[in-house]
Amino acid sequence: MKFPSLKIGRLVPRYPIIQGGMALRVSTAPLASAVANAGGIGVIAATGMTIQELKDEIRAARRFTKGIIGINIMFAVRQFATMVHTAIEEKIDVIFTGAGFSRDIFKWGRDAGVPIVSIVSSAKLARIAEKQGASAVVAEGMEAGGHLGTNRSIEEILPEIVSSVKIPVIAAGGIVDGSGIAKMLKLGASGVQMATRFVLSVECAVADAFKQMYLKAAADDVVIIPSPVGMPGRALRNPFVSKVLGGTAEKPVECDGCLKDCSRQYCIIKALEYSRSGRVDDGVVFAGKNVHKIKEILPVQKIFDKLVTEVEETPD
Repeated sequence: MKFPSLKIGRLVPRYPIIQGGMALRVSTAPLASAVANAGGIGVIAATGMTIQELKDEIRAARRFTKGIIGINIMFAVRQFATMVHTAIEEKIDVIFTGAGFSRDIFKWGRDAGVPIVSIVSSAKLARIAEKQGASAVVAEGMEAGGHLGTNRSIEEILPEIVSSVKIPVIAAGGIVDGSGIAKMLKLGASGVQMATRFVLSVECAVADAFKQMYLKAAADDVVIIPSPVGMPGRALRNPFVSKVLGGTAEKPVECDGCLKDCSRQYCIIKALEYSRSGRVDDGVVFAGKNVHKIKEILPVQKIFDKLVTEVEETPD
């Protein structure tokens, strides 16, 4: 099977594989630049970063690669507009945005010549994004890790979205290997977004304890939890998640107002930072539904080599 050519604005990666943006500081410059060097689109997760930190990450990625670098930013964060303008000033190649819907971002991107890609979970929202000026959409199904916008499978929503818009549609949710990529391409996707697979890369900057939770995960360890963001999230079961599910997670005493709206059921930023830094029993470890299928940590280039071979060996 041959890869289709993915064009997002003027951007044409060698392979139509996008590394998903994973906050908090899970996908940073080393991972994003390695993906870009391998021929995909590398993405820095801006959510939860300071403005200076975002600048530093974009500049670091530029030092490591001449490939395509983007950012992912949640509309739900209070500094959304400032983060987007900062990325544009730093000459980011592409911006992916979800967890809410901004109409303003399309004008900002158009004025700067930066393509905007909306993360959607329905044909209706895909059509709105296209009308507003999105260069492409990411169709994300319920199999994805992190915050979810639907309870429907990517295999259900993808054909609906593909048939409803003329811009490229990138499939996301539960894709961890070449056979998963091939299935999405056969359903009409122009490319895929993969996040969970790249956590188990040498270049991903999370603590080893985080990666070990992924490696040891069984299918029934993956659960859906409520999030203060107002959307459900897919995560791995651990002591903290059990408290969240039982309604006994500690509520934040202090709050810096990082989100536009927050239930304060628990501090999601603190929970994600704990996990990233290795305190995996005390935080939230987001993961896609098929994390249990990944059995090894590899350099990004070897992950790409394996994915490409698996896709190309798939019959048309």
